[in-house]
Amino acid sequence: MENITICPAGISDIPVLLDLLYQLGRPKPRDDFDLDSFRNLVKNYVTNSDKMIFVAKLNDVEIIGMVSVVLLPRLNNSSLEMYIPELIVIENFQNHGIGKKIMKHCIQFAKEKKCHRIRLESGIQRKNSHDFYKNLEFEQSSLSFSKII
Repeated sequence: MENITICPAGISDIPVLLDLLYQLGRPKPRDDFDLDSFRNLVKNYVTNSDKMIFVAKLNDVEIIGMVSVVLLPRLNNSSLEMYIPELIVIENFQNHGIGKKIMKHCIQFAKEKKCHRIRLESGIQRKNSHDFYKNLEFEQSSLSFSKII
């Protein structure tokens, strides 16, 4: 796919971004209050200097993928760490190099921001995603633990 561009998301992209998150399996809003809350969370990423969302656009129009990025200070390093909470490519466009193009953009952006590393998590069941990250020379460096409260 040659007509793919990676660029920062804008406020007008929020409905499409929410739909992409639902495709990844993120919770859907239960009511209008939830929907407004979700919109505001995404807006925070789009308008905040230490958080951002990059989108993959087909022919500079249709959003077919996205990645969210957070630049985090760490107590043990004077440079920032890039954390990637979400990477999504629409199912019909998977396995066409779009995710790889998005990740290469993130790697370049992390270098520009002088980050010391990029960290992400991937659900234990997502074996294809694990292979994808390993092919991009990411290493499994830790285990992640969580507790729903």
